[in-house]
Amino acid sequence: MSDAVLTNEPPRGHARIVYLGPVSPHWEVYSDYGDPNLLEEFRARVLARLVLLPRNDPQFRRNQERVNRDAERELISVEWDLGYPVETT
Repeated sequence: MSDAVLTNEPPRGHARIVYLGPVSPHWEVYSDYGDPNLLEEFRARVLARLVLLPRNDPQFRRNQERVNRDAERELISVEWDLGYPVETT
């Protein structure tokens, strides 16, 4: 058995990460609800990972997963707007 404790806590905030296009800056993070300080710190970490990466850069996928894990730890729900429909498998 795992020592991990599963919690069903509601999200503490919501962030929408939007791809702005091929000209830098490529990304912006908008928050819909939640603690402004928590979301501003999250926004700074997201932009540090993504600011120079276009969505088709191979490093983008790795950093997207890191952002998703960070959001899970902070209990922030994340919505990605990459400018095209996202395939779910």
